[in-house]
Amino acid sequence: MSVHSRIDQTRLAARDASFITSYLEALTLVERLHRLLLDVIKDEFERLGVRELNAVQALLIFNIGEAEVTAGELRSRGYYQGSNVSYNLKKLVEMGYMHHERSEIDRRSVRVRLTEKGRRIREVVARLFFGHAEGLMARGVLDLDGIDLITTSLRRVERYWSDQIRYIY
Repeated sequence: MSVHSRIDQTRLAARDASFITSYLEALTLVERLHRLLLDVIKDEFERLGVRELNAVQALLIFNIGEAEVTAGELRSRGYYQGSNVSYNLKKLVEMGYMHHERSEIDRRSVRVRLTEKGRRIREVVARLFFGHAEGLMARGVLDLDGIDLITTSLRRVERYWSDQIRYIY
């Protein structure tokens, strides 16, 4: 083996090790950011005196928005994998944040949509998120190019992971 090929292999190994280290750090950050997002929502609701909702339920309300969905649709979109979607939807219906209705076509399927009470909570979360967006820009933490780069990169990772799952089956 020539000196040049050993040097190239050493550089390649170092680059691969650096990439793996950065990838593992990114995974940790994604997980930590999700937990922080839930904590930020929880803190906002505590500040406002809203104690009956947890952060996952508030995020569910926000993401459902004006749509009418089933629990299965939420799961198939990839949301809330770590939580019990059916339980949270049932609790939200019981607390009056969502209206539910059996599907005429498939009686086993229940569709949910926000009530006026749910739409008010969605507005609280939306204001919180808009405030964060404004703060990130105003303080120079991120600009449009920066957030676009993050979003594009995360979509690529999402696509890669989705492809990995598809290939398993």
